[in-house]
Amino acid sequence: ENGRCITKLENMGFRVGQGLIERFTKDTARFKDELDIMKFICKDFWTTVFKKQIDNLRTNHQGIYVLQDNKFRLLTQMSAGKQYLEHASKYLAFTCGLIRGGLSNLGIKSIVTAEVSSMPACKFQVMIQKL
Repeated sequence: ENGRCITKLENMGFRVGQGLIERFTKDTARFKDELDIMKFICKDFWTTVFKKQIDNLRTNHQGIYVLQDNKFRLLTQMSAGKQYLEHASKYLAFTCGLIRGGLSNLGIKSIVTAEVSSMPACKFQVMIQKL
C-alpha cells in the first residue's frame, strides 16, 4: 500500500517535471553537456520551484550526481522532531519524480533517489543511465 502511494507520487512528479522543464527552457540556449543540465536543475529549476538554489552539487564524473538541500522546503514544517523522519519518503517521492521528469525531457534517462539523515536537510542522488 505504502509503496504504491510512493510510486504514484513519483509518477505525478515525473509528469509535472516534464511540463515545467518544457516551460522553463523554451527561451534557453542549448545545453553543452550533462553537467550543464545538472547546473540548470540546481540553479534555475530549483529556484523557480522551491524559491532557493540547491546548496551543494557533487559528481563523480561518471554519471552520478548528488544534490544536497540543507533546508528543503517540503520538510521544514515537520523537521521539529525525529518522529516524522519515517514519513519523509512520501514528501521526497514527488520531488524525485520532478527531477527525473525534467531530466527526461532534456534527453537524460535517470534514476533519482532521496535520503534524509537529519531534517530538513536531504540529498537527492541522480544516476544517469547511459543509452
